[in-house]
Amino acid sequence: MAKKTSNKNRFSRKAGHRSWAARNAPVPGGHRGDIMSPEKRSTVMSHIKAKNTSPERIVFATLGQHGIHFARHVKGLPGRPDIVFRQAKLAVFLDGDFWHGWRFPLWEHKLSEKWRTKVAATRERDHRNFRMLRQRGWRILRIWEHQIERSPEGCVERILRAREERGCRVWRKQLTLNDKSRKTRMDQDDS
Repeated sequence: MAKKTSNKNRFSRKAGHRSWAARNAPVPGGHRGDIMSPEKRSTVMSHIKAKNTSPERIVFATLGQHGIHFARHVKGLPGRPDIVFRQAKLAVFLDGDFWHGWRFPLWEHKLSEKWRTKVAATRERDHRNFRMLRQRGWRILRIWEHQIERSPEGCVERILRAREERGCRVWRKQLTLNDKSRKTRMDQDDS
């Protein structure tokens, strides 16, 4: 007998999300066709934002709470990284699971040829941009949408560690437990 799932769990999953397939197995099923007319699909797709998405805003706000300054969506770099630390030469990409194809080989067979081609082209463009940035001496840090949803604070810690590894001291604002007033401290000892 099939296990009954709640509506919340059934509708909260995304294409390629790790809970869909155990142990790196392909996701079962195949492409079933689009349920929307081309006009309706076009309208829906036109409302999807490329910048300042929900995961980006979460990370931007969390970095801001730590008092970290950074550049956003720098036009002069390949791929226009979402977060850039110029002094550290660190480029951070906050990528959506579907659009950038997280674990794409496991679920690509569920897409129509049009979407399969589109996501594959995005993945190839990402690799090309990462290669160009590395050739210029940049460190690339890629953070996936599901990682941000699971632990925004953990993602910010990854960013700060990568920045420290590149030789930048990290200043952070931190709340004290006693009076909840903000204090500034430096994580790295100058001695």
